Amino acid sequence: RKSKYDTVVIVSPEAGKRDLRSAILRRRRAMTPGQRQTDAEALTLRVPELVDPGDVVCAYVPIGTEPGSPTMLDALIDAGARVLLPVTRPDAPLSWGWYRPGHLTEAQFGLLEPATPHLPPDAIGQASGILIPALGVDRAGVRLGRGAGFYDRSLSLAAPDALLVAVVYDDDLLPELPAEPHDVPMTHALT
Repeated sequence: RKSKYDTVVIVSPEAGKRDLRSAILRRRRAMTPGQRQTDAEALTLRVPELVDPGDVVCAYVPIGTEPGSPTMLDALIDAGARVLLPVTRPDAPLSWGWYRPGHLTEAQFGLLEPATPHLPPDAIGQASGILIPALGVDRAGVRLGRGAGFYDRSLSLAAPDALLVAVVYDDDLLPELPAEPHDVPMTHALT
């Protein structure tokens, strides 16, 4: 882009992502609890449409201003799905554990995770759909995450025909995001 001094300033994809993350997180923090609750209820009503009875779905327990709520997980169970939740370990693909209502434990990064036993990273391959928290997603399927790379390292183990669903607020569906070679494109967005 051009600066005010008419020199070209090179912006790396990661610098662009960092700026976008900050702006989106600022906007999300400005949302009222009522707005987040209304959106969480709408997502809870929609997620059963993604599954058939007996399907395995990878999902997540939202933290902070992430879209959704634990009732979204219960809606998947009520629809007959079996739900795997991520278990984080530094610099490794996500491990997984079966969701059982009322049996979540506190973990690193302020996350809630399923109780043991945990399954290895390749358990993601059982899932017909994977609900992925995102700060943004564009119409080409480029997902903007928080930058830790947990999902980037894990999605390569998913079944080739699995739905990869970025879960975002309406304003997080963007026209275009910076992409890098390791980014796994989403097949769908849920707002």
